[in-house]
Amino acid sequence: MSESCQSAYGKENCLGGKGVTVKEANYDDVEQMTKAFEGADRLFFISSIINGPKRVEQHRKVIEACKKAGVKHITYTSFFGADREGYNQYVLPDHRATEKMLRESGIEHNIMRNNLYMENYLTTSVMLAMLSGNVWGTTAGEGKVTSIAKDDSARCGAALLLGKGEPNRAYDLTSTIPLSQREICNMIAEKSGIPFEYKPMTEEEFRAYLEALHIPRTTDGDFSQAPVPFCSNDMITNEAGISEGQMGVVTHDVELLTGRKPLEVYDLQDQYSYVWKNKVRHWKDLI
Repeated sequence: MSESCQSAYGKENCLGGKGVTVKEANYDDVEQMTKAFEGADRLFFISSIINGPKRVEQHRKVIEACKKAGVKHITYTSFFGADREGYNQYVLPDHRATEKMLRESGIEHNIMRNNLYMENYLTTSVMLAMLSGNVWGTTAGEGKVTSIAKDDSARCGAALLLGKGEPNRAYDLTSTIPLSQREICNMIAEKSGIPFEYKPMTEEEFRAYLEALHIPRTTDGDFSQAPVPFCSNDMITNEAGISEGQMGVVTHDVELLTGRKPLEVYDLQDQYSYVWKNKVRHWKDLI
């Protein structure tokens, strides 16, 4: 445990004080990652935050480092639809390429294909609406989504790290109650007392909506004034996938892996009510 950690937080609050060793593992540095991964049997591999060829190259380096370090099992966080025809979300080429590299690596693995994160519709969508005169803009139309709560994703990741999954199998992580964004918008409007207006938009209209909030098109753009850490290409195509009926698929892999039913939007409303109560305007202020 570092001295800075002790002085800033106290030994009891540091991961080191709980028997955890913290190491830096930069996705651009194969040698550093190899050293960090040495002695690890199983690794939880979270996809990089950037999009496009740079991310694929980073993922290639992670897998290379795992092979050099002798990692025996990888659990990778992919995206729903990576194995499905007709799904064209902006992030999918990166995940498809990474899944292919994993299959060809010779390392035993499991893949978690997370649906869209449930929390985003209770935080990001609410924030953007409040910043836009209470207009809840989206290309999702009247389509429905079985979004996944991050806690459920984390529980599934822990289960796979502990060997719960079948070797080299992918799991589609969803909730079980498909909801439209109109339903979510109306639910929050009723609970908050804020007259949110649900407004389906074309791709061009939604891009203009996001650009008015200084959200760049790609992850290489300028995020200095953006209220969220997502790029518009990602947001537009994800929401369009909902309108096309692609993201409302119901699976039971969460319960299969964890032994409990997944959380639903209704379960998280109160937890994120502080977003509208406190008029949160930036993702860094989310709890």
